[in-house]
Amino acid sequence: MKNMRNVAVTLAIFAGSLGAWEAVVRAFEIPIFILPPPSQVAMALYRGIASGLYINHLGYTLLETLLGFIAGSLLGFFLGTAVAMNRWVEFFLYPYIVMFQSLPKVALAPLIVVWFGLGLTSKVINAALVAFFPLLVNTMVGLKSADEDRVSLMRSLAASDRQIFWMLRLPNALPFVMAGLDVAMIFALIGAIVAEFVGAQRGLGMLIQSMNFNMDVSGQFSILLILSFVGLVLNRGIMLIRKRVMFWDPSEKRAIETSPEEAAPVAGRAVATPAKEGI
Repeated sequence: MKNMRNVAVTLAIFAGSLGAWEAVVRAFEIPIFILPPPSQVAMALYRGIASGLYINHLGYTLLETLLGFIAGSLLGFFLGTAVAMNRWVEFFLYPYIVMFQSLPKVALAPLIVVWFGLGLTSKVINAALVAFFPLLVNTMVGLKSADEDRVSLMRSLAASDRQIFWMLRLPNALPFVMAGLDVAMIFALIGAIVAEFVGAQRGLGMLIQSMNFNMDVSGQFSILLILSFVGLVLNRGIMLIRKRVMFWDPSEKRAIETSPEEAAPVAGRAVATPAKEGI
């Protein structure tokens, strides 16, 4: 019953926001090419989905996002592990990684398109570059945050570095890694859209650019709505994976068992969470 009530409240807030938006646009007679009302956006969304146009471009954007996410996450995890476990790698390699990350990906996207063309490859590479750094940093922080007393205890029991990694450091780093994956997934979607803005043959980003040239603001809003929903679905997917992988973690059990009403009295407490890095 509590979950149903929470869903009803959420839907009511959403419907009220749309109603207020519609009322403001009509009351002040705002032109459609500046701010379209939700009814116009809904019509554009219906036409795009019914014609199959949005579905076709959405599938291509999702493919770019998922491939870029997988590539960037794997690279970030393995490089983060190497940097955290080897001080020589950290000393020589990490400064160059930070320097590369400081470059704006929007500025790199045109070069990537020139080097790898307008097809799928350039979009995947750009998405991977954006998704790479959050997982790298979170992996490093997680692996280095293992309790040194426990490490010393395992060494006193003749545990090898590999055993310490698999039995202590990696389980301790999993909350940080999952937080990094959460951020990396959304960043991969952003990276794919940015690359499509620069130059693409298919994808929702290319469709937004085309509608911008035609002054189809309602269509642009409808695609932004789709991207928002896709980001939410991808985020929920990572959360489900987190619950499956970290079923043993006490914080996950509390998150499942505690409802929003029960969590409200402790909302003011400071809770330590893994650091999340931006682009």
